[in-house]
Amino acid sequence: MVFDTQAINKQRQNLADYDEIWVFGYGSLIYKVDFDYIECESAHILGYERRFWQGSHDHRGSIASPGRVLTLVDIDNARCFGKAFKVEREIFDHLDHREKNGYLRHQVDIHFPDKRIVKGLVYIASPDNAAYLGEANIKDITKQIFNSSGPSGSNRDYVYQLADALRHFNEIDEHVFQIELALKQYSINANL
Repeated sequence: MVFDTQAINKQRQNLADYDEIWVFGYGSLIYKVDFDYIECESAHILGYERRFWQGSHDHRGSIASPGRVLTLVDIDNARCFGKAFKVEREIFDHLDHREKNGYLRHQVDIHFPDKRIVKGLVYIASPDNAAYLGEANIKDITKQIFNSSGPSGSNRDYVYQLADALRHFNEIDEHVFQIELALKQYSINANL
């Protein structure tokens, strides 16, 4: 079931064409960075929102019990907060492996608080990848996240850490906060 996109990603952009390379992180990269970078800044991209619609068979779940992690969906006039990292080309060997379960690199405009805009790359899992789980109601998403865990830890922790990080940056994400609240309620009910 794992859809390894590493080889595809190596063919998507010629990294040598970039004078400087920025990568945009909108999920766990906001609070957990496991690679070297030259610079890191808060930033945002336009036209996208986060959704827990991608399956995680390799980090926050397993083949038998996939977790749910974030991808981006196109939404007109949306703004998605995240972190932008200026990196060396060699870092993409690590990033392509980290995001191999259905994510493809896309070029986007990354907007910084000082009004600078740079071309950068972001990983997005689209509906045509084998690990895509798609839209579901909050109750089903919550139950799946609550019951999933993988080599990178509990799927619940992924949600809680992201929600805390977004609050730290005074960012509101209704979808993330809705899932976080539902998880807390589900946890209380599971312990009764």
